[in-house]
Amino acid sequence: MTDAPDERLVELAHQMFDLARQGEGERLAAYVDAGVPVDLTDASGNTLLMLAAYHGHATTVALLAARGADADRVNDRGQSPLAGAVFKDEQDVVRTLVEAGADPDAGTPSARATAAMFGRPDLFG
Repeated sequence: MTDAPDERLVELAHQMFDLARQGEGERLAAYVDAGVPVDLTDASGNTLLMLAAYHGHATTVALLAARGADADRVNDRGQSPLAGAVFKDEQDVVRTLVEAGADPDAGTPSARATAAMFGRPDLFG
């Protein structure tokens, strides 16, 4: 028996991360519906939702959230998808994540702290 990962599964995971980064929401949703874990993470702890959020793909974020993606799951650096969207000034993604129940106080720094840092305390009231 070997501890080496199945190369086909590794390639599939990389494809999923690319779909999230590229905003290919419908294709990604089909894979999730077929059994790919909705909270699949890359080597840095970024989920599919985090990658979609950081790259500005609100529709993909909504599709993943509708399938149960954890909107508050932080990566290995403690960053939340919402804080990443605030940092990138992706306002549609911010709205989508808030509608999906994302906590503006999750992560380090939190989305609320990030908004204040960039002069946008109005984002979270």
